[in-house]
Amino acid sequence: MMGFIIHKEGIVSIIIALVFVATLMGISVYFNFPFFLKLFNLLLSIVLLAVVVYFFRVPNRVINHDENAILSPADGTIVEIVEEFETEYFNSNRIRISIFMSPLNVHVNSYPIAGEITYVQYHPGKHLVASLPKASKDNEHNTVVLKHCNGTEVLFRQIAGIMARRIVSYAKESEFVEQGSEMGIIKFGSRVDVFVPVSTKIDVKIGDKVQSKITHLAYF
Repeated sequence: MMGFIIHKEGIVSIIIALVFVATLMGISVYFNFPFFLKLFNLLLSIVLLAVVVYFFRVPNRVINHDENAILSPADGTIVEIVEEFETEYFNSNRIRISIFMSPLNVHVNSYPIAGEITYVQYHPGKHLVASLPKASKDNEHNTVVLKHCNGTEVLFRQIAGIMARRIVSYAKESEFVEQGSEMGIIKFGSRVDVFVPVSTKIDVKIGDKVQSKITHLAYF
């Protein structure tokens, strides 16, 4: 991974941060704050701006393509791997792999497999801590299902966290997408759940750090 660009969804946030920084520094100068206060405001401004820019970074990555693999759709930590009855789309047992994304992780999401988008549904909801198991159903979330060329469907769900207040998804039903291509972004702390068939060979464990477009979560 070498270098990064800024995601288009971050432009407004960065402009707001710049306006805040300019206002803060302007007040410091206009009211002739003591030197230590000016220095504090300057450091605070630099940190704030750096955090916002860093959050919306899009790393330059080479996609780890494998038509038999399910790539991680997000950066973060595996917090749960469990077999459960999926009720929104499949109405049958699936293995759920949950990825918790801290505010320091890259928050751009990508498609875990290549195929046709067969289902897209946004659900308003709560903003509980994203690492909690019940956040998968209770929190604001967006569900996308992809159909692989072998006929297997994989469901993944963008889940807003306690800090997140906006889920962005570019997924459209009947559209064909490439593995690792950009699907959307979740702003400021979140989680992504991936539901795969119970026959799938899982290649990660709880506590593993994963990267979007690179880490293989499982194999068909």
